[in-house]
Amino acid sequence: MPKTSVAHFYDELADDYHLIYPDWNASIRRQGDALDALIRQDRAAVLDCSCGIGTQAIGLAMRGHRVTGTDLSPRAAARAAREAARRSLSLRTAVADMRRLPFPDGRFDTVVCADNSLPHLLTEQDAHAALAEMHRVLRPSGLLLVSTRPYDDLVRDRPASTPPQVHRITDHAGDGERTVTFQLWHWHDDGEHYDLEHFQLLPAGGEWRVQVRRTTYWALGRDRLTGLAAEAGFVDLGWRMPQETGFFQPLLVARAGK
Repeated sequence: MPKTSVAHFYDELADDYHLIYPDWNASIRRQGDALDALIRQDRAAVLDCSCGIGTQAIGLAMRGHRVTGTDLSPRAAARAAREAARRSLSLRTAVADMRRLPFPDGRFDTVVCADNSLPHLLTEQDAHAALAEMHRVLRPSGLLLVSTRPYDDLVRDRPASTPPQVHRITDHAGDGERTVTFQLWHWHDDGEHYDLEHFQLLPAGGEWRVQVRRTTYWALGRDRLTGLAAEAGFVDLGWRMPQETGFFQPLLVARAGK
């Protein structure tokens, strides 16, 4: 399968990313509420170091937090800023690699790395570098929130695809066309990495226009990620499951060691 950079994958996806959700605005509110309940601090200084088009960052800004968003994709980060401004919210954004964050030590109360972003890093060295940077920019005892897919189950089952997600584009009359998003997964021989083909079927005058984008992930299990976070200096590590938090993915919750 042809390779593509992570930045290019999300640059290509930025305009259509909201279509992976049945209702993006509802997801923004729901995810912001779930993360806010874990932060438990008014007006926290939050870094979303993989903000994408702003799903979590905007949700947290809606809850009153002082949010900065960074992303490897210039187009995604720019859209996050536009979407926040359209909602009359303050969201500072910048283009940055989570392995090299452009902030001073101890700048933030909370760092968020959600939506299975960390597993785009394909080696322990790179994942450790990112986690060490998240630790560096957190104040002592600052909060880390990292979400991934439930890879312990997925590595065992090695699925070949994801179920289709349907998004309805409604017009002023309440009618509208549908878009369909799904993924095909091609597992590597090591059983840990997989190439992903991201399909979007977009309506085009009674026909379908097919958009395909490609990237690679590391199916990083919970114990291994916990160990890497501990090596990077995090303490009080634990996993919180969706049925407990209301967030759509498992969350690693930890504190920056002093």
